[in-house]
Amino acid sequence: MDRPADSPMDSTDPGRPEAGRDRDDAGRARNARPRDGLGRPLPYGSDGVPRQPEGVVRAPAETVAEAQRLLDEGKPFHAHEVFEDAWKSGPDEERELWRGLAQLAVGLTHAARGNVTGGARLLRRGAGAVTEWAASGSGRQRPYGMDLGAVAGWARELAGEVKGGGSVDAAARAPRLRG
Repeated sequence: MDRPADSPMDSTDPGRPEAGRDRDDAGRARNARPRDGLGRPLPYGSDGVPRQPEGVVRAPAETVAEAQRLLDEGKPFHAHEVFEDAWKSGPDEERELWRGLAQLAVGLTHAARGNVTGGARLLRRGAGAVTEWAASGSGRQRPYGMDLGAVAGWARELAGEVKGGGSVDAAARAPRLRG
């Protein structure tokens, strides 16, 4: 099928790599395409929102603060990347906590993009993950000052609204990680 000349897949798109794919020397995707605040790809050459650097190792309190800042700015996609760094670099016993928080951020991202089914599903999955993690050990209700019960409650409530067809403003509906 022929694509229109202004299609995002057009190899003459300004800023698009000559080979047509953003790949590093090992052939891995670089994802250099500009993105909007919700992580959606923009045409090459567009002004996008700066991406979060990948693989940053932060102290847990820094992770929470940076993710909250991004959530408050209406950038849950970027907050998910911060949680993902903690998930991948943190201690094994905290992986499910950070993974659950990343799922919550992705759920908010999908809800704000209008993906009702995916948004509600990920919000519920993330709420379940942080609830299960908190229940798996004593003193896990408020790790790093986060109120996991309140965060899970926020996610379940929002999932119900999203499933009911409500539109979501990511910044206005950002969770309060620390109660």
